[in-house]
Amino acid sequence: MLTQLKSLKAKALSTVKSHAGRKSERFVVALDIGTENVKALIAKINDEGAQIIGVGKAHQELSDMQAGAIADITAVTANCNKALAEAEKQAGVSARAVVIGIAGELVKGTTINIKVQRKDSTKPLDIEEVERIVELVQKRAYDRAKKQIALELGGKDVEVQLVNSALVRMDIDGYEVTNPVGFQGKEVQIQLYTAFAPMIHIGALEQVAKQLDMDLLAVAAEPFAVARSVIGDLDDSTMSAILMDVGGGTTDIAVLNEGGVQGTQMFGIGGRAFTKGISKDIDVGFAEAEKLKLGIADDSAPKQLVEKIEKALEKTVKVWRSGVELALGEYDKLEHLPNKILLCGGGASLKMLTDELESGDWYRKLPFARKPSVQFIEPSTVVGIEDLTKTLSDQTFVTAMGLLRVGLDTIYQNGIDNEEISIKARINRLLRI
Repeated sequence: MLTQLKSLKAKALSTVKSHAGRKSERFVVALDIGTENVKALIAKINDEGAQIIGVGKAHQELSDMQAGAIADITAVTANCNKALAEAEKQAGVSARAVVIGIAGELVKGTTINIKVQRKDSTKPLDIEEVERIVELVQKRAYDRAKKQIALELGGKDVEVQLVNSALVRMDIDGYEVTNPVGFQGKEVQIQLYTAFAPMIHIGALEQVAKQLDMDLLAVAAEPFAVARSVIGDLDDSTMSAILMDVGGGTTDIAVLNEGGVQGTQMFGIGGRAFTKGISKDIDVGFAEAEKLKLGIADDSAPKQLVEKIEKALEKTVKVWRSGVELALGEYDKLEHLPNKILLCGGGASLKMLTDELESGDWYRKLPFARKPSVQFIEPSTVVGIEDLTKTLSDQTFVTAMGLLRVGLDTIYQNGIDNEEISIKARINRLLRI
């Protein structure tokens, strides 16, 4: 399957590059296949970045997705078709190259730190040796992810596949370097972010792309895509923040420290969990419970039910906050967690979530230096992506915009000669499957 994905990506890149002299014909699609909705963006690629020219959205049924992963390929493909048709109608064009997001509790993203002792400390490092060290780090990260997923599945052996990988930091004999080539030293230390997912999930996304007759340019762990949406140039960014993407089925968290992705965590509480809480406590159907939840946001809920709805939501919010605490507790190697929380995703529209993060002393249980501030990621702040449609006004499409950013990275890093890019960008290029 890895060979198949490489072939699909090569084909997609060939499709994009074939229009190099005709910038108006270079297009990429981002598909954010969420538990609640499929979101599609069509973007035109040029030297300045990506310009969104088409936007589409289609609702998913309860049985289509399970905890952020595809449960019904045929149904999800049909929903993707609806979203794409809407985006294509607005854009006036269709595109074949697609970037698809992957989420779910079994998508494991972490930063691994490996020290390698060199045999000859007087020999200057070259790029070939750096490549070998990176391969070693990836192999260890693969073994760790496979064991972790197997443990969560009760010991079941599951094949996993690399989804995303990015260099965080390089040190030689304790000295941080941005370009290790030419340095002498005994010990090379590399911090590498990697995200792995079960191959069954990757295969489902490949099938969706195949049934849509599209070329799969990249698959991206959605927290990583959100991180790419705000980091910008990997070489220059110094951003530190906690990113929370609250979707329909999961909450995805990425921690950035000085421009590097320290890790990603996901847990299975999203917008639908709040709806189910209302459905259970008030004894109404899921569709009616969803209307009541949205009614709290716009003050249209029946007055006699407001108190019951809020109590039902408060119970789920407490459970959600516990999930946040557990996820952030995994970053015990950081001296301090970033004091900025950036929210996106449709589920983040529930005001009770922001109120919960902004109030109380929950953060005191974690290594925050001070109380974190909370704000939404605005579409206008996504680096390298411009919305020409002027329809993306809130945080709900940020993940899809992040997927476009991953597509932009993939195209740029595969279309630039090695001597024109930094060593960090070159290593990140080597890391791509």
